[in-house]
Amino acid sequence: MSEQVERIKTLIIGSGPAGYTAAIYASRADLKPVMYTGMEPGGQLTTTTEVDNFPGYPEGIDGPTMMMQLQQQAERFGTDVRIGMVTAVDFSDEVGGLHKITVDDSKLIEAETVIISTGASAKYLNIPSEQRLRGGGVSACAVCDGFFYKGQEVAIVGAGDTAAEEASYLANICKKVTMLVRKDHMRASKAMQHRVNSIANIEVRYNSEVDEVLGDQVVEGLRILNNQTGEKEEIAITGLFIAIGHKPNTDIFKGQLELDETGYIITQAKSTRTNKPGVFASGDAQDKIYRQAVTAAGTGCMAALDAERYLAAVESKEMIAS
Repeated sequence: MSEQVERIKTLIIGSGPAGYTAAIYASRADLKPVMYTGMEPGGQLTTTTEVDNFPGYPEGIDGPTMMMQLQQQAERFGTDVRIGMVTAVDFSDEVGGLHKITVDDSKLIEAETVIISTGASAKYLNIPSEQRLRGGGVSACAVCDGFFYKGQEVAIVGAGDTAAEEASYLANICKKVTMLVRKDHMRASKAMQHRVNSIANIEVRYNSEVDEVLGDQVVEGLRILNNQTGEKEEIAITGLFIAIGHKPNTDIFKGQLELDETGYIITQAKSTRTNKPGVFASGDAQDKIYRQAVTAAGTGCMAALDAERYLAAVESKEMIAS
């Protein structure tokens, strides 16, 4: 551990739309933000080939380019973007207290405010063919990528409300949706099950799992395994959507911040404030409902504004006390 401690005004943990937007607002407010990008600079959008639903890009844009442009915009206003991983945190309970953060197990930082934008990671099946074709027809976001499969036949894996909702969304766009449910029943609410079952171009296959995603460069089909009979069947599809949940990247904050039962950071009222003064959470680390780039960017803006107001209140209090 390095003995030298760096003190900064605003630390942003994680990049992506939330982190970079927070950086843009924080740097323009002269909060002199320092950002540590984490293991996946740019977040989930760096694995997205085309982004067509973010405002301001009438012709669309690929995810990596969009993240690079957001980083350049943040740096233009003075954000110090650093490659590194936050490995430990010790948040203060006191208003105006300093938060201690360790980076890469070696560097110690003391920050007056912290903005968390560590995001969430989609859960995948983790079979080789699925991983190989991520971005080539395999997606974990139907709302993001469904439009590209208009009029085509696709499949979706999952059994909960999110899977049912995304299957319904895809059915409005695609010719046919094959829904694969691992058990003999769905976990989705009865209302969502009724919706799925009432849509003519959704076929639900129970006791069914993905054996292999077919295709060299792009998805061309799917081999389905019936886990009761052992029978395998191949169907022709062009898109496979995985809807088996997300895991927020918040393990490092356990015992420090209030998290819900699935690990998402709990924020107070209509704000990004956490249970620790001066610590704010934005993006998918605290949003398990919308999980869109544009909503993440919105909460990044909110977090920077909350941090600015917090610092102003602390400064005002110190001036009165002196």
